[in-house]
Amino acid sequence: MSTARKVRLLVIVDAVLVVLVIVLAIVFFSGGEEGGDASDDGSTGATASSTPSGSSSATSTEPLAFASPTGNIACTMSVDGVTCTIASYTYAPPVVAGCTEVTGHVLVLNADGVAFSCVSGPPPAVAGDDATVLEYGSSTSVGDYTCRSATDGVQCVDASGVGFRLARASWSELPA
Repeated sequence: MSTARKVRLLVIVDAVLVVLVIVLAIVFFSGGEEGGDASDDGSTGATASSTPSGSSSATSTEPLAFASPTGNIACTMSVDGVTCTIASYTYAPPVVAGCTEVTGHVLVLNADGVAFSCVSGPPPAVAGDDATVLEYGSSTSVGDYTCRSATDGVQCVDASGVGFRLARASWSELPA
């Protein structure tokens, strides 16, 4: 692997880790409501403490973070892209070239497309009770990126329809 590619990979991993720290800080320093379980496969979750949008929303340019109703999937969105973490999954971990650490918990959509990140350390935890919840059937947008929550997972796409669907049992790249 070339030095430039290694540096680029390191920058991407660092960016993902910074986003994760921000999400965890938001979750940690916010007040809480009711809790939920750790699935996103149609099982019932908790009552939402707040909702970033209804069934459709106006496009924002402000970064935002949300969790699925169960808290198993948490995402951060900005005009630069979307990063989603999944605390618990049952699909085969994806191969990330050059990665000797953990894969499968962090999925990124940005101008470069869709990619899983190589993450060192423990897997992400289920979002806290105080996380902003994107209710099933609702969507939210930041810049050219839109995410939708459903009982079968979270789907995020860019303006051209490129993106992913992430759930406990599977993930897929869009358009498929």
